[in-house]
Amino acid sequence: MTSPTCTHLAQASDDVTARTPQGCEECLAQGTDDWVHLRLCLTCGHVGCCDSSQWKHATAHHHETGHPVIRSFERGEAWRWCYVDQRIG
Repeated sequence: MTSPTCTHLAQASDDVTARTPQGCEECLAQGTDDWVHLRLCLTCGHVGCCDSSQWKHATAHHHETGHPVIRSFERGEAWRWCYVDQRIG
């Protein structure tokens, strides 16, 4: 069930530095660049591949850390997603 409001989106800052600006952190460590889209964790700067990618590293990062908000790490896109409240912003 989704929440009517999301404080996580309101509190998230875009002032975070990507740890691996060249691509998905885990995919690069595995020696692959076979991701579909990239997502940036607005808590720590982790760059992970999206759920359309084979490994879904951005969502896995959320499950491992509890960090609530990501944003698209694709050129020209600025949307955010809160995993906790299942909201886009």
